[in-house]
Amino acid sequence: MPGSGLALWSEGGSVEDIPDAEPATLRLTLPGNTRGPAPSPESGLEPPSRGVKLRPYDIPVLIVPAGRALTTLAAVADPDPENPWQAGSSLRYLGVLAGFACDLARRGRMLPQLVIEGGVPAGRWRPVLTGGDAATYRDFAAGMPPAVRATGTGLARTLRDALDALVDDAARQVMPERILHGHRAGPKGPLPDRWIAALTADDPALPGARPDEVRELGAALGDWMRAANEANGPIRVSFRLSEPLPGSDAWGLEFALQSAEDPSLYLPAAEVWAGARFPGMPARPDETLLAGLGRAVRLFRLLHLALADQRPAGMELDTGEAHDFLRQAAPLLQAAGFGVQLPAWAGRKAVGLKLTTRSRSKQSKSRAVAASGFGLEQLVDFRIDLVIGDGVVTAEELAELARLKVPLVRVRGQWVELDDRQLKAALRAVDRRREGELTAGEVLQQVIDGGDEDLPLVEVDADGMLGDLLSGQAAERIEPLPTPIGFQGKLRPYQERGLSWLHFLARLGLGGILADDMGLGKTAQTLSLLLTERADGATPAPTLLICPMSLVSNWQKEAARFAPSLRVYVHHGGSRRRDGIDDADLVLTTYGTAVRDLSTLRGVEWARVVCDEAQAIKNSGTRQAQAVRAIPAGTRLALTGTPVENHLAELWSIMDFCNPGLLGPAKRFRRRFQEPIEVRQDEDAAAALKRATGPFVLRRLKTDKTIISDLPEKNEMKVWCTLTEEQATLYQAVVEDMMSAIEGSEGIQRRGNVLAAMTKLKQVCNHPVHLLKDGSRLPSRSGKLARLEELAAEIVEDGDKALVFTQYAEWGALLQPYLAAHLDRPVLWLHGGLTKAKRDDLVERFQTDDEPMLFLLSLKAAGTGLNLTAANHVVHFDRWWNPAVEDQATDRAFRIGQSRNVQVRKFICTGTLEEKIDAMIERKKALASSVVGTGEEWISELNTDQLRELFELDRTAVR
Repeated sequence: MPGSGLALWSEGGSVEDIPDAEPATLRLTLPGNTRGPAPSPESGLEPPSRGVKLRPYDIPVLIVPAGRALTTLAAVADPDPENPWQAGSSLRYLGVLAGFACDLARRGRMLPQLVIEGGVPAGRWRPVLTGGDAATYRDFAAGMPPAVRATGTGLARTLRDALDALVDDAARQVMPERILHGHRAGPKGPLPDRWIAALTADDPALPGARPDEVRELGAALGDWMRAANEANGPIRVSFRLSEPLPGSDAWGLEFALQSAEDPSLYLPAAEVWAGARFPGMPARPDETLLAGLGRAVRLFRLLHLALADQRPAGMELDTGEAHDFLRQAAPLLQAAGFGVQLPAWAGRKAVGLKLTTRSRSKQSKSRAVAASGFGLEQLVDFRIDLVIGDGVVTAEELAELARLKVPLVRVRGQWVELDDRQLKAALRAVDRRREGELTAGEVLQQVIDGGDEDLPLVEVDADGMLGDLLSGQAAERIEPLPTPIGFQGKLRPYQERGLSWLHFLARLGLGGILADDMGLGKTAQTLSLLLTERADGATPAPTLLICPMSLVSNWQKEAARFAPSLRVYVHHGGSRRRDGIDDADLVLTTYGTAVRDLSTLRGVEWARVVCDEAQAIKNSGTRQAQAVRAIPAGTRLALTGTPVENHLAELWSIMDFCNPGLLGPAKRFRRRFQEPIEVRQDEDAAAALKRATGPFVLRRLKTDKTIISDLPEKNEMKVWCTLTEEQATLYQAVVEDMMSAIEGSEGIQRRGNVLAAMTKLKQVCNHPVHLLKDGSRLPSRSGKLARLEELAAEIVEDGDKALVFTQYAEWGALLQPYLAAHLDRPVLWLHGGLTKAKRDDLVERFQTDDEPMLFLLSLKAAGTGLNLTAANHVVHFDRWWNPAVEDQATDRAFRIGQSRNVQVRKFICTGTLEEKIDAMIERKKALASSVVGTGEEWISELNTDQLRELFELDRTAVR
């Protein structure tokens, strides 16, 4: 990126309108087949079904100069719907990275450096990544989309180069004027003077500099950068600010040493001087403490008073000094990597608003009221009070606080921090209308808007319908509706509460997100809603339900089972027709068909549009998300167990489908919620987002025994398998061969070699035939297969059924006939090459046939969308190494309808990379979903020594 800028390529659209972009051709390594690259997930196009692997392609691109990259990426962050192109996830990732770069430059988290570019020295700005910024940088590394590094420079180099270029660009925008005014040194002038001028010049190059000057200045600047990064060690100096005792003005600032990795390891400086230690401390903790305080004094000048003591342990501050520490020094110290502990109230908005509403018994004749007796047009009385800390204050008390101009005050026994901006906003609020009447809809919009940045809404007290809606617990507060007439079966209590919530929102004309955990019956609750509406005596327009192709049959069967009176029409395939919609109560279609038939679907008056597996529209810029959003409907409903998978922007996208415009534009949502929560972990922003979205999201977990107490247990266990001698010999040969190839490659080629090595080693762990593909016999050659044979025999002898998942369709094709012959029992085999009818037949046979059997499934083809509760055993023969993917597959059996405990076994070959990666995931369980991502790509970024250690075979594990 620093040399040429930002490379953009398009899928089906055009990016020719991007200013200053130059057309070029780059060789990029992308997933695809011999026909060309596979379409990105955002395109809405079907990926090729076979032959996909990483391949080099010559791709026409547009090169945006590095100096224009920030402007281009800013446009990406707030795309124009009229543009003929839309940004994919990779470009949006760079847009977020650009925001991080601008934030670093704004906060001064950068240093000027002398770098060599093309053999010529240049003055550039470089980021300083310590403390929270270093953690954010690691998050960017973990979440980098593969396409961002398609040029082959590797993850670490690509990310660092991109951030360096963006920070340099941002720094020049922050300080466009000369750093030093006066005469600008010419090409023969001293290098330091020329270098300073280059830091804000259009051309940063410094040609003609003498090598000795370059070495001397470069060394000094390098020392400066290293000193700035010293706070990133395993042990850091920490500061704790404590409040004064009542009647006192003496604040305490305690010094301490703290583990950067485990903040609970905390040792006050007084104990450090007494010789105390905790695990991992350096040999001379006193020297670490003094060195850290010496660095910190540059950020908080008053520390020099404490350093006059030979053994500094802390210091006293008056209220004014404590405020300076809170507002100025503490953020700088945290950004520089020091530990800072502040009182719980610090940093929170001290002044806020409390909104109180009360329902009115008499309605205005000019206002329409919903048929149910309430609606968003209902008038309510409202009152807005000012809140400081935990108490309401009067206008007179506020005026007195403003007159005193004291930044830290104790209000009713609680310390609060006030600033001029908050006080001015509060005084303005006093002058505005503070009580009267509003419609329920106007109140709702006020709650969602949340006041403003200086004066947030911190509390809402509402009764009646608004109280139910705004509580975020409407499903519990609304009287449950009974199982509707025509529903074949009995809804569980929590499902009746879910039905009541859905019906409540629908009567208000609002959409919602039913985010119940997988297997809790989102389908049954949705069908019961349709039946309830028809039982009310209304004959509403049809409901359109959009889902992945794999779920169409499931919806058909569930509708026939639970709601046979509903007329269901499947709008999919070559035989679909427009007149079939008119005679239906429920129309089923797929996301792909919705894109293709948008003009037809837009011409229908829909009572409701439902999106199942609504994470399919989590990226608002995709064709299918835009198509679904363009279909008009009375209300909208999203069904998903994962409303947020990666970023809060996904929640905005799904919410904007359900209630268009309610959360405002994406740019405002990002500024108000996404950036404060994701970047700064702002608790107030998180609380405000929960208050704004809570009324429209219903989330229940099946692990919650108060929700569902009769779901059986899920018992997970690891099954350790040993390699045979043949497997061990093959394994060692693959390691030696592939490590040689890895050591001799770099960039995208190295990454491809690492992934190829892992695939081969996993194939060896499965069976030698899986790697060799020689058609030889299977028995007695694989520890995994031997264990599966034993386990399968026990399962069928007990009269049970089992699901066996494999990542590799080619291995499943070998395994199915062998197991069928070995067990003399049916072994079904479901993979991506089957037709929809064949898939449905296999599922039906497995669920209804009484004979014990195994169901062998390709993880990609059958990991979601299937109900296979006839199985009470699940075996993961080879690991995907993504806990979320494996859990989704397991939940084919562990869901409502399952009456027996489910035994889940994950096969692992001891002494191999399977055991080592499993251990790594266990150590980093909290990061597994983001680091592991979609498979094992993250492993390709390990260095050669780490890879050798990972791949190395432990011979003691061979049988």
